[in-house]
Amino acid sequence: MAGHSKFKNIMYRKGAQDKKRSKMFSKFSREITVAAKMGGSDMDSNPRLRLAVATARAQSMPKDNIERAIAKADGGDAENYDEMRYEGYGPNGIGVIVETLTDNRNRTASDVRTIFAKAGGNLGESGCVGFMFDRVGEITYPGSVADADTMFEAALEAGADEVESDEDGHAIYTQDSDLHSVVSALASELGSEAESAKLIFKPKEPLVLDQEGAEKMMRLIDTLEDNDDVQTVFGNYDIPDDVMEALAQE
Repeated sequence: MAGHSKFKNIMYRKGAQDKKRSKMFSKFSREITVAAKMGGSDMDSNPRLRLAVATARAQSMPKDNIERAIAKADGGDAENYDEMRYEGYGPNGIGVIVETLTDNRNRTASDVRTIFAKAGGNLGESGCVGFMFDRVGEITYPGSVADADTMFEAALEAGADEVESDEDGHAIYTQDSDLHSVVSALASELGSEAESAKLIFKPKEPLVLDQEGAEKMMRLIDTLEDNDDVQTVFGNYDIPDDVMEALAQE
């Protein structure tokens, strides 16, 4: 995204996430349990579970927590969660997609609608902002793993479509159906596991936000992510580096 470092965004988000690490682990556990329940507990044959575990490990989730989440699915006593996706408009008309895992659709829909309204936005119908995004796979590596040229060559050889690199790290993008194969190929080629690997909604034409707009947007995202049922939040916004740095210092 022009004018915006994805990794400075991550740094800002990490500061907020560190304050609520237990909640983050709870969300990872829910995703791991759902993945294991749907596709089995064998990570070799369950790509979704493999990625969920890899993401949890990258965020230093304890091994015992991961094993308990898988065992919960194996034991048959796991709650039944529905995957629900909500779309709406945030401050300044920013398109927002919210992915949830919920055991109570009515509660989650009500909570998400209220959060949007309090932020000056509104929850819309399914598909109302989906056209603003591409569904792609995203793989990230720290900059220490390889230089930009080496990563570019390795990613293209592995079947990726696009690579973005800066001093903070590398972001590799794939077709959604190619994510798992590219993750495996890169790990083999580089001799290192990815920092994260997941399906995302990548904005096609992100709107550039000033500091006031960025503050409002980050507040909406923080409030959404603080909800137990919300797993991930995507928006078609772009925050310039200087604005992101100013937010991180507040």
